[in-house]
Amino acid sequence: MKSGVAKSGLKHRTLSAAILDQLRQAILDGSHPAGTQLRQDALAELYGVSRIPVREALFQLEAEGLVRMVPQKGAIVSGLSVEEIDDVFELRRIMEPRLLARSAPLFDAEDLARLDAIHAQFTAAVRTLDVSQWGILNADFHMALYARALLPRTRQIVAALLQTSDRYTRLQLSTTEAMGRAESEHARLIAMCRAGEVEDACRFLDAHIATVHADLLRVIENRVARANAGTLAKGAVLG
Repeated sequence: MKSGVAKSGLKHRTLSAAILDQLRQAILDGSHPAGTQLRQDALAELYGVSRIPVREALFQLEAEGLVRMVPQKGAIVSGLSVEEIDDVFELRRIMEPRLLARSAPLFDAEDLARLDAIHAQFTAAVRTLDVSQWGILNADFHMALYARALLPRTRQIVAALLQTSDRYTRLQLSTTEAMGRAESEHARLIAMCRAGEVEDACRFLDAHIATVHADLLRVIENRVARANAGTLAKGAVLG
């Protein structure tokens, strides 16, 4: 009996993980834009499952900040929050240089080769405008920088922050200038680590994260300004 319960639980967790991946990707690529209601019954029918794994997936998306649970409405895809962006990037600036300081001195040739390979993939994704890979490869690159740090809890927290940053990374890289800067700054981080310039690399990493943060806030500010201008223009026409 216990074995059957365990197998049933494992099945639900496996289904939940698969549904989570698909829903997360659909939110990040804009298939489910901000404000979309994600109904459990409709999703369960779509995926051909019970509501249990769907509910578990939605709770995880809420924990990642991609949806919010609203009374009487259920799961709603979250909009871009300046407060969340500030929180995420300020935490990253605290934690990531600390991780790099512990990790970089232990790098060997294999670690550096992995960084080179991820950077090459990231560069290719940027050049071909493969938006779906930008956030994933950016997170892979940063986590590869911290792979040797014996700080598992901090790495776990940073991995979650980078996952939350995925949608923000796509938005921040929406300009040619930002794309080019991301490529060159990642390359410089690798060069510093290869040269053993750990303290300089940590300072540069902090500045890199701060620049991405500032870029992102400018992009959002410009979007809000354009939206407001459009609203005013529409009002003038109607008036």
